[in-house]
Amino acid sequence: MMRCIIIDDEPAARSVLEQYLADTPELKLVASCKNALEARKVIKDRDPDLLFLDINMPRLSGIDFLKSLNRPPKVILTTAYSEYALEGYELDVVDYLLKPFSFERFLKAVDKAWNKEKESETAEQVVTIKADGKLYRIGVSEIVFAESKGDYITVHTKEKKLTFNQTLKDFYRQLPELLFSRVHKSYVVSLSRIEYLEGNIIKTGSHSIPVGKAYKEAFMKKYTS
Repeated sequence: MMRCIIIDDEPAARSVLEQYLADTPELKLVASCKNALEARKVIKDRDPDLLFLDINMPRLSGIDFLKSLNRPPKVILTTAYSEYALEGYELDVVDYLLKPFSFERFLKAVDKAWNKEKESETAEQVVTIKADGKLYRIGVSEIVFAESKGDYITVHTKEKKLTFNQTLKDFYRQLPELLFSRVHKSYVVSLSRIEYLEGNIIKTGSHSIPVGKAYKEAFMKKYTS
């Protein structure tokens, strides 16, 4: 399931995309925004996987908005003006939809987003962690779980624990979305490292990790798929 946000100042264009998303089971619409400024807060709060981003919007264009994001999610650009296509691809967007576009063309763009997601998940990724005055490069396959306490995170691997200053939300964004799940406000777990789930408790090695009520539905979809 990809969590999506629509950003477009035209109500008719938002309506078309909302219907297309409703007709696509693997996509979930979490917000439909009428401008980029509104979308900034929504992205921080909802942490989407994919943006459908209109280029021509008042005050802040889609291109400028995309450039302002530190770690943007995957982006499919939408516009009625073909001259923006090259600039969009230079920003590593997934695809470019020229309005008006059909449902079939929309699905092709979605397939590209899924393929990009799978490519990033199957390649071994590395996260860089600064802890104890040292810089560590940790393969994501080594990570068992991460827990937050106050302003610090402790990452547990089979070999060691590393504690450093970062929010759990930002750390989670660095991890492959299909391989890890946020299960609690204080915990992120590698799905492949879970031995079993009993009630609302995850067992991994000698550790018991609680599953928070607000996170259980999304976690169970990943865990049982």
